[in-house]
Amino acid sequence: MSTFRQKYQRQFTENRNRWVLGMMSLFWLSFGGLFPLPAAQAAQAAQADHIVLVVLEGIKSSTIQNGGAPHIAQLAQEGVASWSAQSITPPLTVSAMASLLTGLPVEKHRITADWEHYDFARAFMRSPTVFDYMDLAGGRDTGVFLMDERLYQLIRPEIYVDSQVCGYTKPQCTPETVSVYIKDFLAKVTSGEGHGFRLFGVPNLLVTHFPTAARIGQKYGWDSPKYAAAVTAIDNAVDHIKKNYQEIGVLDRTMFIVTGLNSGPIHPSTKKGKEEKAMDLDSTVPWIAWGANVKHQHPISQPVTLLDTGATIMYALGLETHTEWESQAITDIFESRPKRQTTENELEKIYR
Repeated sequence: MSTFRQKYQRQFTENRNRWVLGMMSLFWLSFGGLFPLPAAQAAQAAQADHIVLVVLEGIKSSTIQNGGAPHIAQLAQEGVASWSAQSITPPLTVSAMASLLTGLPVEKHRITADWEHYDFARAFMRSPTVFDYMDLAGGRDTGVFLMDERLYQLIRPEIYVDSQVCGYTKPQCTPETVSVYIKDFLAKVTSGEGHGFRLFGVPNLLVTHFPTAARIGQKYGWDSPKYAAAVTAIDNAVDHIKKNYQEIGVLDRTMFIVTGLNSGPIHPSTKKGKEEKAMDLDSTVPWIAWGANVKHQHPISQPVTLLDTGATIMYALGLETHTEWESQAITDIFESRPKRQTTENELEKIYR
């Protein structure tokens, strides 16, 4: 079928659907609201315009389920959750984050264990990321807040990405600090003056990374009060971010995704003082979604991997383009199929 015919066939279908929904709305108004609007029309208004991606380290699903992170647990209870999602193996921090952003396994994005050691002379990761695909498909912007300098080289400087790093070299950097940075960032981008001459509104994707639980658990022990306090601090930071989105009036159009690069130790008997590495951490991680257009109290039945996060973000925003990844959208979590937001010129390239 020609591109011309496909284009106008889609346009005819969309116009017909709008007419049908319009007539049904008129019917509803005429009868004084005696009948509820169709679910498809109600869900349309709830489509996500913004996504907050929270990336954890060192927090097991059981920690969330057993009350260690009540705010995150509430997101899971009200939304959808998989408690047995899979990260890469071994779940090294930099390699796993690269897989999350690119939707590719290590052998394809080539961010190997060597990248666990920061090298200033090293170039940026070359594989395209979800940030690139979002911009290509619909001109969407991203804000990134990292708590690990090693991840800096995964985020190429682009006009559609605004990133901040607050990590090992800044001891004052805590989850609470990051949540304050995000609040300040949101205040600036909604001020009409932009932020960093890049973003001029609430980003379509905001990524924040909280590795402190893994660091504290490895240093002081996974049963220590300091580890419990670290988990609580992260949980509170997530709740603060949620409240920030509510304060600026976009929470009803925002979807939260909470997942992890790795979780707690593979061997629960790990004791304080033992030298431990990321490869000693479990690759089974939580994967939680909550918010706009996400089903309520719905278990995720399909297998979920860290690599699927990028495609799910694109799907939630109604974006599609040619991709190089192996990411598969977790479509079962949505109330309705998101309305397509891809630019017309990009659609012509896809369906040519």
